[in-house]
Amino acid sequence: MADGEFVAYYRVSTTRQGASGLGLEAQRAAVESYLNGGAWHILAEFTEVESGRKSERPELHKALHKARLHRVPLVVAKVDRLARSKGFLEHILESGVDVRFCDLPKIEGATGRFILQQMAAVAELEAGLISARTKAALEAAKQRGKKLGGNRGVKLAEAAQEAGRAAQSARAKLRGQDLAPVIAELRTAGITTLSGIAQGLTVRGIPTTRGGTVWAAVQVSRALKHLEPSGEVTTACSRESRT
Repeated sequence: MADGEFVAYYRVSTTRQGASGLGLEAQRAAVESYLNGGAWHILAEFTEVESGRKSERPELHKALHKARLHRVPLVVAKVDRLARSKGFLEHILESGVDVRFCDLPKIEGATGRFILQQMAAVAELEAGLISARTKAALEAAKQRGKKLGGNRGVKLAEAAQEAGRAAQSARAKLRGQDLAPVIAELRTAGITTLSGIAQGLTVRGIPTTRGGTVWAAVQVSRALKHLEPSGEVTTACSRESRT
């Protein structure tokens, strides 16, 4: 029995199916059956209507954005609705969204992510083989007495730290991009102060960067650093942050 909020993604293969609802109602029924009662709520639904040859899926991107913004799982009726392309699998993995497949009810969370990684990893097999051959060649050179590099441990540690900083920066930038349309909507409505934007995000139920439920002005200020300045609205926010 499921609890909480979810974003649902449906896909029909042709315009005729999309117009007639053929297949769509079955997918909705699969989602309801998967959630199986409980205190659950569909936060938003996105339906993709495409042909078999079409590679772009704008509704999937919107669904992932909505799920990531509100930090809720994305539920899909059938795994084959997403698993036909390595690119889409990688996009899902990069999004960080928890995806639930109704035809694989036990696959979710860390286990589900692992399964998606395995499905995407097949296409990366050649890169792994190249890496293995490189390591073997280096080991053979070492056995022949050839010195390989200098103090590699220190360099690796520095590289690991740099990679960690880069990953953190990328996550912050991605979160800023997710928040951008919501902040733009608030600004259009005339809400230009940090505290006003914080209240608007809180009312809309959007989690903070650390998963909290109530936004503070300082958190908005940090998020705005990852957005492009936008004239006097940004100036107004900056003035408030200095007071």
